[in-house]
Amino acid sequence: MSRIALAPHPRILVVALRRLGDVLLTTPLIRSLRRAWPEATIEALVFADTAGILAGNPDLNGVVAMPPRPGAGQGLMLAAKLWRRYDLAVSTQSGDRPSGFAVIAGRRRVGLIEANVNGRVKRALLDRSQTVERGVHRVEEMLRLADLLGIARVPELVAPRGAEAGGLPDGPYAVIHAAPMFRYKQWTMAGWRELAAALTARGLTVIATGGPGESERRYLDEVWSGAPVRRLDGRLDWPQLGSLLAKARLYVGPDTSVTHLAAASGCATVALYGPTDPRLWGPWPVGGLSTMWDATGKIQQRGNVWLVQNALPCTPCQLEGCERRLDSHSACLDELPAAQVIKAVEQVLATRAA
Repeated sequence: MSRIALAPHPRILVVALRRLGDVLLTTPLIRSLRRAWPEATIEALVFADTAGILAGNPDLNGVVAMPPRPGAGQGLMLAAKLWRRYDLAVSTQSGDRPSGFAVIAGRRRVGLIEANVNGRVKRALLDRSQTVERGVHRVEEMLRLADLLGIARVPELVAPRGAEAGGLPDGPYAVIHAAPMFRYKQWTMAGWRELAAALTARGLTVIATGGPGESERRYLDEVWSGAPVRRLDGRLDWPQLGSLLAKARLYVGPDTSVTHLAAASGCATVALYGPTDPRLWGPWPVGGLSTMWDATGKIQQRGNVWLVQNALPCTPCQLEGCERRLDSHSACLDELPAAQVIKAVEQVLATRAA
């Protein structure tokens, strides 16, 4: 497709109103825009609680943050602020709100749409549109937007940058992030403790990370009670966490934004996946995916990422656990043996010897 025509020194807005990991997976599109228009002013519209994942991003000139649940007045004020402010607005989602903000903000508008009546209405409001295709990895979906704009793809995730984490161990260390956002993505407490002991026995200091929330802190208190770990949960911002991961010998975590950040940082990443389909949401290794993740496999490797699954007949179901709700258990993770995760760790250590 021909390159979309923009004025010299254009203003560009990327609308990404989703969770942390999804915003991080939008950075290849932002980098593609920056390479195509190096003189542009590029900003991102995101929820306030996800803005940190874009901290220090060299491809952005600014971030416009909105409340996750804005009131009617807040929404109108933001719409007035954005009205035709940009030469180009790109919606990275097909939903009504992100599409609406793109239409309001951009003189030219590009975005994703659904193959339904609502999508046909949005197609009429957008200068260029891409119908959402099921079964496509999120990063590939973002790069297809670059195709739609007529610009070269740059399939690189960009980690947040800023102050580095202090007080790191003198010797090699591993990072474990045991707490995903939702219960249905959790591995077992016994598994995490066995893994930490195995890493310690292999000469690695184990650093445990996590968020600042009270419920997460209580969960990690129970997970790490008596375990040989150095806890930094709740103490690091996103740039500090990124620098911690970049220097780690390896990282182990579930399907969470921190796991995507670890992969993007270049760290050897062991990702524990349960219900989530890795073909859609698997970690994106440095250098991209020349071969997409398989739907299931005990241990798969792509670049600096090792993806571990308990390949039950129903895996991956792409549902919210066995009980179809956020606080559900997931049998595929509850029954994932620590020995399988440790085997993946041993593969990392064998291939990435110091």
